[in-house]
Amino acid sequence: MRLWRGVRGFFAIALCAFVPLSVHGAALPDFTELVARQGAAVVNISTTQSAAARVPSFPGFDENDPMFEFFRRFIPRHPELPRTDPDNRSLGSGFVISADGYILTNAHVIDGAEEILVRLVDKRELRARVIGADARSDVALIKIEAAGLPRVVLGDPEKLKVGEWVVAIGSPFGFDHSVTAGIVSAKGRSLPDENFVPFIQTDVAINPGNSGGPLFNLNGEVVGMNSQIYSQTGGFMGLSFAIPIDVAMDVQQQLRTVGRVQRGRIGVAIQEVTRSLAESFGLPNPAGALVSAVEADGPAAQAGIAQGDVIVRFDGKAVDSSGDLPRIVSASRPGTRALTQVFRNGAPREFTITVGEWRDDEEAPRAQRRQRPQATPNKLGLVLVVPSPAQRRERNLEHGLIIERAQGAAARAELKAGDAVLAVVAGGRQTALKSVEEFNRWVGDVKEGQTVTLLVQRSETTSYVALRAGE
Repeated sequence: MRLWRGVRGFFAIALCAFVPLSVHGAALPDFTELVARQGAAVVNISTTQSAAARVPSFPGFDENDPMFEFFRRFIPRHPELPRTDPDNRSLGSGFVISADGYILTNAHVIDGAEEILVRLVDKRELRARVIGADARSDVALIKIEAAGLPRVVLGDPEKLKVGEWVVAIGSPFGFDHSVTAGIVSAKGRSLPDENFVPFIQTDVAINPGNSGGPLFNLNGEVVGMNSQIYSQTGGFMGLSFAIPIDVAMDVQQQLRTVGRVQRGRIGVAIQEVTRSLAESFGLPNPAGALVSAVEADGPAAQAGIAQGDVIVRFDGKAVDSSGDLPRIVSASRPGTRALTQVFRNGAPREFTITVGEWRDDEEAPRAQRRQRPQATPNKLGLVLVVPSPAQRRERNLEHGLIIERAQGAAARAELKAGDAVLAVVAGGRQTALKSVEEFNRWVGDVKEGQTVTLLVQRSETTSYVALRAGE
């Protein structure tokens, strides 16, 4: 078997010698000039952390959560070396954005660091100080005392095309200035708990130590900063994600001038518009962000935005999917007056929202669920009861019914006991629910196969759920 593999490898090598490096007659790109011209602006970053700071922190995930391993940050380590010293050394990458020593890297690279050491291409090692870091975007700005440094040229991620060649330079596993190449796989990706950054997805080989390194286009311009990988093993599996450079530069500018990142908020909960929901709300296409809840006295509520509105444009920018809205709103400065276009009752309307400021410490209270009395199922498989006065106060319900049991179509739509059904949407109009009998009579008139859309509250979250009667 060993001999066969060896022979097969020989013929593979021999064959490659006669195959030109081209695809459909076009020569593959040559990255040598790009690397020679821009590689000097890429730096290696090593940090020293105390023993207490060794455990990596994944925002939004508990260490025991399976998702903890799903989107692994590049927390570079040398697992083959035993840890006997009280300090922990980590490696990452960065790139010089100004000749006087300002460097961009990932926030998780320098998180908890007691000392940051930057190694330049000429082997000089300089201590760096942190100007600022933003965990939400995973962007950090550090500074070394130097002058006349080579710096990168910035590009425009908006002009980046899916399928375009891109190059990463960094220090995977501590191997300085390693170069890998691939293509752009997708743009505007939303990752779990990371809805403020429209990530660039690539298939460029990225490994621990590439964190914070630049992603170049073929013009030698930085279009992104490598930040995350999808991995079930901790190593590269063909899915890499980079922060668009315009997002990173906006964050660093705020860190440098304000000391923190100001993000906009409008006080709404949203969900994706499926084809079934679009049909229920009278929309021509399944696009936009469906408002499932509006914060009382929040910016959107003060402007007149209501539950059931579908936001299709915000401040002149199209909202094609629900994931677009958080990124557009968060990029707006607090105090901005943003013209917002919505669909309400099947017709377009416009509102002007004065954008508020996002606070990371804001958290809505969570309601506790209680046992519900028995009732009779209806055609949708729902067993509903009227909430008690105590339940209304607990859930802050002005109207609605409580699900005691869900089966059939309701169960397949993932409704369950304890959910509150607040309203039903039909013909593009939303009607609040107040009576079990009235709702069951309405359901009795629903034809088999007809789509029924319900507004459902679960804990502190409300969302629209489409289910098909008779399924």
